[in-house]
Amino acid sequence: MNVIPDAMKMSTIHLTFVDAAGGHHVISGVSPGRTLMEAGRENGISGILVDCGGACACATCHVHVEPEWLAELGGPNDLESSMLDLEEALQDNSRLSCQVPLTEAMDGLIVWVPRR
Repeated sequence: MNVIPDAMKMSTIHLTFVDAAGGHHVISGVSPGRTLMEAGRENGISGILVDCGGACACATCHVHVEPEWLAELGGPNDLESSMLDLEEALQDNSRLSCQVPLTEAMDGLIVWVPRR
């Protein structure tokens, strides 16, 4: 039997997307370094449209982050802030999911996809 030492195991992240209808979609096994947008799109999350392909040139991957996670994610940069200003459903906890690289510390992250 091959046993992989703990130090060599690739850690993965578990995320919860809550869609506009209130449905919870738990995604397991996301690799650190992927973006929140990539995780949503690759798992068929409704409302993560990604019209610009993740280039921070639209706001079609807009999400609301559960407030307790905001410090872990950090704030948006100037480009992301300017794109968020175009979003109708803008809130203090708004982020563009294409601009959120996932880390192991984000395991358990919960985000809400606003109605479009």
